[in-house]
This record gives sequence, structure tokens and C-alpha cells, in this order.
Amino acid sequence: QVQLVESGGGLVQAGGTLRLSCAASGLTFSSYAMGWFRQAPGKEREFVAAISRSGDLTYYADSVKGRFTISRDNAKNTVALQMNSLKPEDTAVYYCAAAIAARYIVPIGPKEYRYWGQGTQVTVSS
Repeated sequence: QVQLVESGGGLVQAGGTLRLSCAASGLTFSSYAMGWFRQAPGKEREFVAAISRSGDLTYYADSVKGRFTISRDNAKNTVALQMNSLKPEDTAVYYCAAAIAARYIVPIGPKEYRYWGQGTQVTVSS
């Protein structure tokens, strides 16, 4: 049974930092590209960042580029999202997701992802 469990969300002031983590089990982690998505109330789920199977390639939404960093540790089956310079508009539930992908592919569409975590709330106050 595949499980993706996010942690690290919380309440932070604008300009602050948070680090989200996602622990994966029940899958061959190094065979999956990993992504982070977010969904704010009343909005559709949107892509945030993704990383290739080996970690060689990353891709970011324009709204977070330069502020967020995605990384992975294939030895520990974890993926992280370091979020700096947080803004109130970053407030959302953040989801970790796993996608079967070729080595140098970084999927960005939610339909490309097979497995999803339960989400963790990030709230940025102004």
C-alpha cells in the first residue's frame, strides 16, 4: 500500500520560512518523479514544484520561483519543499504527489500523478 505523508505545515508570518517534508512508503521511490501541489479555498489545485527521479531536474511554478526549493533523498524516501519569503497568497493546503516518469521527465500536471498525500495546511499571515 502506497502512502505519502506530509508534515511541516503551520502558521507563519509573511516573510517567514517553512519546510515541508513528505515521507513515502510502499513504492520504489527512485522510480517516481515527485511533486508538490497546493489548493487554496475556492481555487483549483495548482502545481508548485517537481523533481525528477534522480533529483537532477527541478521545475517550479513562476509564482514560487526563487523562493521555494524542492529536494529529495532517495536513500530515505523523502521529498522536501523549502519555502522562504512566504506571502499571504501562499496560504493553501500543500500536497505531495508521486508520478511514474522517465528519468529526465518532470511532470507538472496533476493528472500525471498517481499517488497523493493527505495534505498539510500552510497559513501565512500578513
